[in-house]
Amino acid sequence: MQRLRIDQDIKPLSEVRTGIASFIKQVHDTKRPVVITQHGKGVAVLLDVTEYESMQEKMELLTDIQTSINQIDNGEGVEHDEAKEMIMQRIFK
Repeated sequence: MQRLRIDQDIKPLSEVRTGIASFIKQVHDTKRPVVITQHGKGVAVLLDVTEYESMQEKMELLTDIQTSINQIDNGEGVEHDEAKEMIMQRIFK
């Protein structure tokens, strides 16, 4: 995802409401989100679907990594040789 440009990518809800098609085109073309404000505060983000899916995949990967780190810290890890043997057994079944 491209970095947010504050002067271009923060819009009030009233402006987005009247020109939603142009904002959808903007997020698609620029790959940058549009932050939607209401009463001067951020309330929503309009994001290209491809960028959203990419973010979801990255979050899932980071969650898996954190789970693995926690398992190792709790002594639940498997030694390399043992893991290799388990994989080899599965391959040659």
